[in-house]
Amino acid sequence: MKQYNTFKLPSLRGQKVLITGGLGFIGSNLAHKCLDLGAEVTIYDCMDNNSGGNLFNIHDIRNFVHLCHYDILNMDRLSEHIFEKDIIFNCAASTSHSFSIREPWINLDVNSRAVINQLEAIRRFNREAKFIHLGTSTQLGKLRYQPADENHPEFPTDIYSANKIVAEKYVLIYANIYGLRTAVIRVSNTYGPRASIHSPDFTFNNYFIGLALQNKTITVFGNGAQKRNAIYIDDLISALILSSQSEQTNSEILFAVGDEHFSVADIAKATVKYIGAGKVKLVEWPKDRKPLEIGDAIISNKKIKSLLDWAPVTDLKAGLLMTKEYYETCLDRYLR
Repeated sequence: MKQYNTFKLPSLRGQKVLITGGLGFIGSNLAHKCLDLGAEVTIYDCMDNNSGGNLFNIHDIRNFVHLCHYDILNMDRLSEHIFEKDIIFNCAASTSHSFSIREPWINLDVNSRAVINQLEAIRRFNREAKFIHLGTSTQLGKLRYQPADENHPEFPTDIYSANKIVAEKYVLIYANIYGLRTAVIRVSNTYGPRASIHSPDFTFNNYFIGLALQNKTITVFGNGAQKRNAIYIDDLISALILSSQSEQTNSEILFAVGDEHFSVADIAKATVKYIGAGKVKLVEWPKDRKPLEIGDAIISNKKIKSLLDWAPVTDLKAGLLMTKEYYETCLDRYLR
């Protein structure tokens, strides 16, 4: 695949990496990059249908990683694999906003209790590990000021976002009380190869990509004028790896988001332009979705740029073109 931009990353040679949720979109891309950088990689994933895991995401590296099909709610198994790891990336989550409303107990277990499990396992068996936990910009809810930063108050509109807030607080509490080396990286509208593109439950922009690849109409709720950050997966992976190698990120919350902001309608139009031959259609808001809408969500990445000398390097056009190139040879593997 052609690379439009590159970002220099440190070697991970000699480091043992555990990625919970490593068969999902972010986790699998992280596994590929960690291997490229010389790490020994363990993927821990139970293939929960509500979390977007896909075995095809690691088909080309399957013989080079240690794959564990266990649940993160299984404390004994989790502890075994956290032991002696240098870096633990928590990419495991149940990410659907609407599913979290329908099944709040499941969401609570996956997004909160499972984080306690990881923190407790680190506290008991591996206090030297660096723990990188993924948060989300939707924790903030409707923004009180823009661009929002890490100090913005949190008023979530769904159970998923509320549980991600709670998990984030657990991470900070364990860092404060036990001196664990933890960081929270909040993400927003990441897109690119290996995403779950078959359902709107796994970020709207990746669902748009799936529709465009099939030359189907992309429906946008309302006028689509609400603005969002968008970040290509490789840029996010760079931020995660740099965060794992820096002591400056300990006990910090950081937004790893794109520089550019686009309306939802413009993202849909760009997706059609660069990926497919479909069209964009504006439709009325569904009654069950309107209460979850937060309007514009413009997020600042100033803090992470300052701490890590990191910046996103892939613009929307380049990111969409690379995404199209990936799915052209394996689209059937992602339409399930």
